Amino acid sequence: MQIIIRNVLVLHSQSDFHQKKVDILIENGVIQDIAPNIEASADQEIDAEGAFVAPGFVDIGAFVGDPGLEFREDFESAGKAAAFGGFTTVAIQPNTVPALHSKTEVLYVKNKTKNDLVDFLPLGALSHDCKGDNISEMYDMYESGVKAFTDGVKTVKDSGLMLRALQYVKAFDGLIINHPFEKSVAQGGQMHEGVMSTSLGMKGIPSLSEEMMLVRDLYLLEYADGTLHVQNISTARSVDLIRQAKAKGLRVTASVAAINLAFDDNSLENFDTKLKVEPPLRAQSDIEALKKGLADGTIDSINSNHLPLDEESWNLEFPYAAFGALGLETAVAVANTFSDLSPEQLVEKFAFAPRRILKQAIPKIEKGCEANLTIFNPNTEFIYTEKNIFSKSKNSPFVGKTLKGKTLAVLNNKKINIAL
Repeated sequence: MQIIIRNVLVLHSQSDFHQKKVDILIENGVIQDIAPNIEASADQEIDAEGAFVAPGFVDIGAFVGDPGLEFREDFESAGKAAAFGGFTTVAIQPNTVPALHSKTEVLYVKNKTKNDLVDFLPLGALSHDCKGDNISEMYDMYESGVKAFTDGVKTVKDSGLMLRALQYVKAFDGLIINHPFEKSVAQGGQMHEGVMSTSLGMKGIPSLSEEMMLVRDLYLLEYADGTLHVQNISTARSVDLIRQAKAKGLRVTASVAAINLAFDDNSLENFDTKLKVEPPLRAQSDIEALKKGLADGTIDSINSNHLPLDEESWNLEFPYAAFGALGLETAVAVANTFSDLSPEQLVEKFAFAPRRILKQAIPKIEKGCEANLTIFNPNTEFIYTEKNIFSKSKNSPFVGKTLKGKTLAVLNNKKINIAL
């Protein structure tokens, strides 16, 4: 199959065609030619005027329910959601049933998704069954291709376990990922602790609950001389702590969830359970600090924090609803709409930084290379509707919202998804 992408701007700092508008000819998944005005016919032509092409976007930390929770999400639905949103690679959380805590589960994921349009990278469970008690079979999982270990949506509470994990993975240059949240400080918390939580009569989740755990992790990281990725930071103080840690030379990276750039805690005044997320939506001052951290490189990447929920879990009174929202379909468009990042910065946060964090090779945009590409128009506005939800679950807070920036197509593994 031949595909021609017409009039597209290349954004790839390592490519000879960086910042140039070209046509790209692809045959059977391989880039055959890159030049202005390619005179050739093809089975499929994509007019990408106004759009850019970059290495396929990567999401770190989406939840997919296979194995065991397929009624919430499976690889087919997650793959469709990811492709619509602009992702060709998704690193998935280990909180399945059973957890992705051994070679067996890792190989199950890899074999089931082999040669799919979207590559699914298992994140290995840091502890057995993600229970936070005993270290999992990390080295066996590493031998199976896992580079990063986390308890996913569960924070590693035990400081000794966290320290041992940071030390253990040094032997094979592994990565530890943790979401900083000291639950005991926010017991029963439903939303960000502030004026709005008080006015609504809701128990708050203080910024301290994130910052305390982050300080602990950074102290342990310095002691262990390991490598840590801090996932889903949400407060201004957390941005400062990461900035200081990097200045000290610690091997730490950080991400922010796209939804935490779009809404503040005032958005919960109508008790919309689709906005009940973890970390919670913080104050506007926190959002401004997050945006500044993205701009200056303190925050390395943006992720979807994709957590599909069955309706019985989210369509409840606010205090009883579970935490979580969809994100794969909307994360890139939301980031483009609300982050104030330029297209080049957007590519850094979604294509380059996630691969550096996960120690993955960056796809090339050159003749003879396999096409692993995202084509995205940052200026196209569209209304996100229920028809755009490809997840099995429907807990998206962006339905009916106008977003700026739309994925035109993704190409990977000799497959293509076009969303013109």
